[in-house]
This record gives sequence, C-alpha cells and structure tokens, in this order.
Amino acid sequence: MDSSRTESLAQVLFDSIGPRMTGTALQKSGNDWLVRTYRSWGIDAKNEKTGTWRGWRRGVSHIDLIAPRVRTLEGIMLGFSPGTGGKPLTARPIILPRFADSSEFVRWLPRARGRLVLVSAPQPTCRAMDDWTAQATPASKERMDSLRAQVKREWANPDVRGTGYSLALGTGELGLRLEAAGVAGIITSRPKDAWGTIEIFDTYNKTAPAVALSCEDYGLVYRLTEKNQGPMLRLTLDAQRLPERPIFNTIATIPGELATEYVMLSAHFDSWDGSSGATDNGTGTIMMMEAMRILRQVYPKPHRTIMVGHWTSEENGLVGSRAFSEDHPEVLEGMMVLMNQDNGTGRVVRMGAGGLPNAARHVEEWLGKIPTEFRQQITFAGAGFPSGGGSDDASFACRGLPAFSLGGQGWSYGNYTWHTNRDTYDKIVFDDLRGNATLVAMLAYLAAEDSTKITLGRVDLATLAAQADAAGQGPGGRPIPRAWPECVTAPRTTNPRLK
Repeated sequence: MDSSRTESLAQVLFDSIGPRMTGTALQKSGNDWLVRTYRSWGIDAKNEKTGTWRGWRRGVSHIDLIAPRVRTLEGIMLGFSPGTGGKPLTARPIILPRFADSSEFVRWLPRARGRLVLVSAPQPTCRAMDDWTAQATPASKERMDSLRAQVKREWANPDVRGTGYSLALGTGELGLRLEAAGVAGIITSRPKDAWGTIEIFDTYNKTAPAVALSCEDYGLVYRLTEKNQGPMLRLTLDAQRLPERPIFNTIATIPGELATEYVMLSAHFDSWDGSSGATDNGTGTIMMMEAMRILRQVYPKPHRTIMVGHWTSEENGLVGSRAFSEDHPEVLEGMMVLMNQDNGTGRVVRMGAGGLPNAARHVEEWLGKIPTEFRQQITFAGAGFPSGGGSDDASFACRGLPAFSLGGQGWSYGNYTWHTNRDTYDKIVFDDLRGNATLVAMLAYLAAEDSTKITLGRVDLATLAAQADAAGQGPGGRPIPRAWPECVTAPRTTNPRLK
C-alpha cells in the first residue's frame, strides 16, 4: 500500500495513451504499453490476436451555432463518425417528428435531405433530479416528473418516433436510413441524470457525420428549431474511417509449479473514447496490473499459474474474453478461479461465488485469512448467481466455471463516469484503487496456494427462483435467473452488414 504504482500507471494510461476504443491506434498503443510494462517487471506478456475490427482515427471536432447568434457548442463526434471532408459543413437542423407508422416516415424523408436531423429527446430540465427533489415544491416536482415521463413515452426506443428504426447501441439502423436519404448529418444527445455528463458511443454512418451535444446545447438547438428561429450550424470534423485492423487481448503470466492450473485476473482494456476511459475500465486494468506487480515481487514462484487477461472489445459484446474462452480450452480445463473487476473506481464491497456452492466455501475461507480492514468492507453473497452478461466474467461463468465479479463502491459511477465525457484521471479514488490491487493480490495468492480445486456443482436456479417472492426478486433486488446463461460465440470481425 505504501509503495503502490497505481498513480503513475494511471497517469500514463489515461493522460498519455488515452481512450482505447476498439479498432483504433490508441488501443494498440495501449496493448503494446501493457506488454512493455509487464516485461519490465519480469512478467511474461504478449498480445493475442482475437480477430479484426473496423478502424478509425479521431481528429479535432468543432461544432458551432452561427445563427441566429454565434456560440461554440459543447459537443463531440461519435466514435467512427465520418468527418466533413476537410472543410466546414453548414446546414440547418430539423427535428425528427412523431410518425404514425414507417410509411409516413418514408414520405417525410425528402424534407430531411441536406439537413442536420435531431434524433434525441429534448430534456425538459438539465438539472440533476436530486436537485429537484431537494429544492422544488411538491407541485413543481410533480409537474417535472410528468414532463419527463411524457418525453420518455414520445421518444421511446426501439421504435424511435414511429420510424420503425432503432437508436440502440450497435445497430446503427436509424442513422443508416437517414444517411441513405441524403441528410447532412445527425445530432444526438444522451445526458445522464447528473451535471454536465453525456454518454458518447458510436455510429455506423459512412458519409453523414454524427455528433453528440450536451444536454444544454442540444436543448438550445432544439428550441430554436422548434420555434422556427432560423438556427444554422457549422460542423468542422476531422476523422478518417479505416479498413478492418487486427485487435488483441493482452495476456500476462506468472508460471506456477502446477503449470496447467490457473488463477486468472480479468479486466477489459477497451473503452469508449468520449473521454479517457478511466473508470470504465481503466481502474480495473490498473488494479490487475498492480496486483500482478506485487505478486511478481513477493510471490515469484506460485503454486498455481497466475494469469491476467486484459480483454479487447468488451463494449462490443465481450468479444475479447469470449474469444479467449474459445481459443484456450486448456486454461478453462485448469481454471481454479477467475476474478473480474469492471464497475468503477470504488473499493471492493461485494462478492459472490458465481453460482457455485463449493466456490463459496473456498472464497469464505480466503476471506477469513485477509486483514480485517479488507474483510469488514466486503459483503459476501455466498454462492450467488452466475453472471448473465454484464462483463467479462460472463464469458467463463456460462461454462460453469468459478468466475465472479468484484463489485465496487458506487462513487456515482452510473451518473458521472460510465461511458461519459467526464471519465478522466481526476475521478479515480486512489486510496480505494491501492486497496483493491492489494486485496486482489492477496486473493490470488490464497487461490494459488489452496490445497484443493473448486468443484463445479451449480446452484439450482429453478428452485431458487420458485422460492423467491412474487416479483422473482433475489438478494439486493436482483432478478433470479431461471436457467444457467448460455455461451455466445465471439464475433471475430465487425458485423459485415454494418461495415
């Protein structure tokens, strides 16, 4: 704890290398940095190709309102957006109306040609709701709640405004249809219930650029358009779509006496690129790196092999971890346990055993041996349930293996840093991160030294679900799965339909 390198590692990764969106040069630079860093510590590391992904280069983006007044807008290109071809794009915005059906949408499309289409809901307030709760009169809060509910109904996914097309992540349907109709570009906004944060994902558009605006500036443009006050926008976007390029997992290994039995640490390395990818999932990455550094220093000859996987393309469907689970049956055969972390900067406060009762007994024993300071902060859920797909432990849990998540203290992760423009170095709680790395090193040591392997008997999910309350709620309000999750095959290339 007093000689941690978490801060120096984080500074290089988040400030210098930056975000690690799948298919970009920054991600590959990050992979190479991981390998160099591990090797400098005397740990063998390599990049393993999992497949290919569409390539892209982000340049400078500038978004301006030039009429009826001048204002530089707070916004950014979506990932993989086309640029504006080296010159500014000037166009008027138009609001995506509410349609009775898709036929009406098709008849409207000629009106959108050459326009910047506003495809997101206008928020009735950009104040965080806790501010409304604390400050508003009951009547005012009730009216705001009603307005928010109305907007949500009118702009509900997946059938956005009756077009028959979705704005859901990873499909690109509505953007591609608008692009085919000749629109100049697309303007989105996905604000959080927080101050100044928006989610920034990607687009599959090939010619029409797509940008995301802040809640405040999207509302400004929307109202000017709605009130026919002559708004005009100028977009200057430097970007380059590139061919498919190889993508990699980075794997580091400390060989053990039992060379074919594995204690595995796990964290995804990719991120969205609206910010630095610090807490999603850079902190998980740094946690596992620092744990490996500690282990190499104090436990250089472990009983079982200790391995870490830094996965690519988790954000696109657990691609890297699924590929590894398919490509390495020998690791699955010899896996003692896998511990994954992917929910922000906070200290580990929750653990389960992935739906395996024998794993619960082993984990209970390990937790009993760690210092009280760590043991007291953790709520252990016993056998619990297998991961259903939220992060990379699911790629192994679906096979009935001892794979589970290390759940962190929230630190407003969902509102402020998850997939947002605010996920930066300064959001890291380094006291928690140092502790997490030390905790993981301890658990890896105990798992490597355990005299017996975990057996793979599973909890009876059907019986547990039947015994739950009428809503089917499990511990902590989580739904109880009715059946063990099925494994999904890793995509080894970008969806050909969307290239």
